[in-house]
Amino acid sequence: METKDFDYKLPEALIAQIPLAKRDHSRLMLLDRTTSNIEHSQFYNIGKFLHPGDLLITNNSRVIPARLKGTRVPTGGKMECLLLEKTGIQTWKALVKPGRSLKTGDYFSIDGVNCKILEEMDEALRVIYIEDESVIEKSGNMPLPPYIHTHLDDTNRYQTVYAKFDGSAAAPTAGLHFTKPLLENLQTSGINIASVTLHVGLDTFKPVSEENPLKHKIHTEYFEVNKDTAEKINLTRENGGRIIAVGTTSVRVLEQISLSWHQGYTHKVKPTSGWANIFILPGHKFNLVDGMITNFHMPRSTLLMLVSAFAGRELIMDGYQTAIQNQYRFYSFGDCMLII
Repeated sequence: METKDFDYKLPEALIAQIPLAKRDHSRLMLLDRTTSNIEHSQFYNIGKFLHPGDLLITNNSRVIPARLKGTRVPTGGKMECLLLEKTGIQTWKALVKPGRSLKTGDYFSIDGVNCKILEEMDEALRVIYIEDESVIEKSGNMPLPPYIHTHLDDTNRYQTVYAKFDGSAAAPTAGLHFTKPLLENLQTSGINIASVTLHVGLDTFKPVSEENPLKHKIHTEYFEVNKDTAEKINLTRENGGRIIAVGTTSVRVLEQISLSWHQGYTHKVKPTSGWANIFILPGHKFNLVDGMITNFHMPRSTLLMLVSAFAGRELIMDGYQTAIQNQYRFYSFGDCMLII
């Protein structure tokens, strides 16, 4: 297995720059792992492919306005930072620009709020101190992915309709297709919904540069699974329903909490929280995920490797080529697939 095995060529015109006018009008590709069939539909029809008793697991993390512009003290030079993860009171892990020249002990200001570089980490990664964190909501900008070059007029379109807990540096984009009426219709049809929390961090922006994926260092992301969700997962499994993860972030939480399970035992999911460090590659045995709703991911990315682990690399690459031939829209504001 090499990183190049997860590469493909995408016409730039297929990278969606803006969201569709209606969230649930994106296209939906169905990939059947059993038959290898590929079917085309619209997202508002997703209920046709789900069964009563299935459980959708969403990620309710909310994207914070994590991109901040500041000035260096005392020189007045311009700088930027992208908040990735809250590490303590008034302290954050962040990507800074210019990365090479911002050193431990350096000061900078964001709209008059004092800030300081506390620690240098890998490359442009730093631990920073922000004296008044209210400046994040007041002065921060939505951290859109680097491949989006069009201004987003309505920043709520980079939030899911069920976003609740602040903490992500990028949206869990598979959930962007849902509307509140669609979710209500699914529940009326007997499809259950529960949420986990995973705050999306650095790996969303970081492609795999190592030729051997096993050498790639995957970063940790904080997650929580509450009592209600744990109980719904257990009840669904007992009743023979399917657990459908909405997005790779939900997959990561579900498979992370099953890592300590030992083969041959009946396991129960318990309320828990911690740091997800699981790197899902082909060969991984999925313990909790029976289906997956996911967008189309970047070449050579950990997310493309994850979906390939679930559906098989050949089926995924066939699906991606079919999507390209049929002019699907790719990445964060693009179309999606349902893998069952």
